Amino acid sequence: MKPISVKNIRQCVNGQLMQGSDDFLVNDIIYHYQKMGPNKLLFLKQKWQIDWEKIAQSAPCVVVTDIAYDRLKSIENCTIIKVQDIEKAFWRFVNFYRNQFSIPVVSITGTSGKTTTKDMIKHILALDRNVTGTKTSANSRTHHLTYLLSIDKNTNAAVFESAVGSPGDVLTASRYFKPTIGIITNIGVTHLDGCKTLEAYHQAKAEMVQAVGKKGTLIINADDENTKRIGLKDFQGKVLTFGITHRADFRATNVQYGNNGMQFVLKFRKKMYPAFVPGYGQHQVLNALAAFAAVYKMGISMAEVVNRIESFRNLPSHLECSIGMGGCIIVDDTWNSNPISLKAAFQALNGISRGRKRIALIGDINALGELSLDLHRQVGKMIAENGVDVLITVGSLAAEMGKQAQKDGLNGEVYSFPDIKGVLLFLEKILDENSILLIKCSAKNHSIIKLKTRLKRRRTN
Repeated sequence: MKPISVKNIRQCVNGQLMQGSDDFLVNDIIYHYQKMGPNKLLFLKQKWQIDWEKIAQSAPCVVVTDIAYDRLKSIENCTIIKVQDIEKAFWRFVNFYRNQFSIPVVSITGTSGKTTTKDMIKHILALDRNVTGTKTSANSRTHHLTYLLSIDKNTNAAVFESAVGSPGDVLTASRYFKPTIGIITNIGVTHLDGCKTLEAYHQAKAEMVQAVGKKGTLIINADDENTKRIGLKDFQGKVLTFGITHRADFRATNVQYGNNGMQFVLKFRKKMYPAFVPGYGQHQVLNALAAFAAVYKMGISMAEVVNRIESFRNLPSHLECSIGMGGCIIVDDTWNSNPISLKAAFQALNGISRGRKRIALIGDINALGELSLDLHRQVGKMIAENGVDVLITVGSLAAEMGKQAQKDGLNGEVYSFPDIKGVLLFLEKILDENSILLIKCSAKNHSIIKLKTRLKRRRTN
């Protein structure tokens, strides 16, 4: 972060200096005293059980507080700023820090594709710009302050994910980042444990419209039916669209599976740009189109964009292909799991199987709330529509996928296991060099993740 003096902090939070010097500089700001250390500023909240010794060991430091500060006064080299309301003071500081930087800031939300789209944008920009942003998919609200402070005088652009665990999350993130560009990759269904209903979840994603404000740019998926329901009548900013099957500002045509990625032709402003993006699936093309729209707003030509995207590399476990047990191809898509990403995975499996026996190993989907059973059955219908030769489910809810797939006419074998026991022995019997195995689950499904690791290690020479 950019070092800040106590004087500037005191003025921006409307505080009174009770102890210490206005000239002292801080190089980090925190709101958890467990992370306290020298030259840091702490917003001290009354509800905490305060470890005074930890604060004393962190001196010289600065504390902003709205509680009685007698204990603080006894700590040597502890600068104290007294405020009337600690919450208001904190948000004044957030606004103060963010407003020091006039740079493009991208905020990305969506049921799936956030991390990949974010990484694509960072990759395209990194050649000639200093870019900060979300690391991997660590996008919870507890990271917002740290990410905001990663912006400094050398930063040219920032790209952050805005996840939705409950209503209000996107707007909360926008209070930190004040995005100039907002992206909604798609709106499916997940996190119903926090949002409770599909309508509430969809509305939570739609908060991005308000987040970018009147002068911002909103980038949306023209192919996504739920996104089309977002009310944009009163939106005064600029809207850019991307898609494959529908008309869009950034549209991909002639989409084909290539060697380790997708080939397509980008149609933009009546010009055609042959393009290749590493990573499989039409959803990967959509991720790239969203990224193209964002960097276009930052002044990079499309000719340069399609050149730079060719060297992009996905994070692990995003439809990652490798050779495993029996010489089979393992398609590892165990980063996350929700209905929309499952559909993308099965479509990709069909695209890359090339005559091999298609086998899918699927675990339960989490965070679907009261609609969990119904949504698992909807996924089963999707599996029947896309087809697979062998479907293996692990878990009671995943078993419902298998039952529904059979009811809907799946022309393939279905084997359901209550847990991971017996799955390895079964796979040993059916995996060979003429088969391709999709493994799809959440990264929190540790039993399937461990099995995946064993399958990758047991490859033939």
